Amino acid sequence: MLNRRTLRIKVMQALYAYDQAVSSDYYLALDRIGEAFQPDLNSMVPQDRRLLQGQQKMAEVGFKEWHKAGGTEEPEQLDDKEVTDAVKDAIGYYRKQVQKETTFYLNQMLQATESIHDQYLHLLNLPAALRLVLEEERQREARRFTPNKENLADTTKLEQNPVALKLADNKQLQEQTIRRTLQWAGEDEMEALRTAWRNEMRNDPEVASYLAAPAGDYAAEQEILKHLYKTYVFKGEAIPALLEAQDLNWEENRSIVKNLIIKTLKMLEEGADESMELLSLSANWQEDKEFAETLYKQTLADDARYEQLISGAVQNWDVERVALLDKIILKMALCEMHLFRSIPVKVTINEYIEISKLYSTPKSKQFVNGILDKLAQDLMASGAIRKSGRGLLDNQ
Repeated sequence: MLNRRTLRIKVMQALYAYDQAVSSDYYLALDRIGEAFQPDLNSMVPQDRRLLQGQQKMAEVGFKEWHKAGGTEEPEQLDDKEVTDAVKDAIGYYRKQVQKETTFYLNQMLQATESIHDQYLHLLNLPAALRLVLEEERQREARRFTPNKENLADTTKLEQNPVALKLADNKQLQEQTIRRTLQWAGEDEMEALRTAWRNEMRNDPEVASYLAAPAGDYAAEQEILKHLYKTYVFKGEAIPALLEAQDLNWEENRSIVKNLIIKTLKMLEEGADESMELLSLSANWQEDKEFAETLYKQTLADDARYEQLISGAVQNWDVERVALLDKIILKMALCEMHLFRSIPVKVTINEYIEISKLYSTPKSKQFVNGILDKLAQDLMASGAIRKSGRGLLDNQ
């Protein structure tokens, strides 16, 4: 199931992507200033190139100073109207782009999170696709003049696996698969499954033992599907390579999808029917969604404030030299401490230390721990951070 650490990671990735995009927008705004003062080659009046270059530099300085000051105030009116107009144009362009980036990466973050459930449903359709592959293999061998004895194992038992058939008959899975186009239908997908069967699954001793055993043991039918998923979908070669190519975040989503799949197979008991309800991504997605949205939006809204706090806490070190990912992690943690009064400060600090270990530099753990510990103590002492709820009376 989805947990808060996964949500924090999704927010961190969105903020990192946002920062990269906004940095590009900054330079694109400067490019607009450069274009505004290019000589007009079609003009009949001679162009003063030195004047244009001087105006360009003045406009660039004006825009940079506005940006360095935080970008909240309107630029000063300069004596040169053309320079003033170029600065205002660059600022207008930059603000518009920043607004677009804010919305775009928020939506992308939510879509990336919700897509985890699609990955779960998509992989629930794998046994049905494998049945098609097994039928293909049998027909292919039947057409061969000299059958390959290595390929002659009777796979009927696996094709008629009752757990897989229950899964295929599930009404909710059928409906969601059609609605969201989650079938295993693409040639790349089917070829990956063929490769996984031929090179990995078919030669597995557990598969051979299962196929040789008499039918009737329902628990064994469940176990073989669990084994195939654990060994060749969430590990293995062909299918994991396909999933990684389809989703850049597969590595971090894999454990969530794996838990959902295995729990679903356990739920498919012998008495289960096609009306069995599949698992949800979250016990309360609306609440989790609100947590992620608020954390994303407020971290951006209070960026300057958190930048100043971090700068004050970093002794003998220029805050601009702090790794970008570390700064994002620190700002998110500070935002969480301020906003979410029911989350203990120690929980927040520990969560972001763990995230820094996974995603940032080898020394980030100690750095993030030291800065957050210092800031948390100062902010709680000043009353800037207040916690409430069971077990939080000590503000810890």
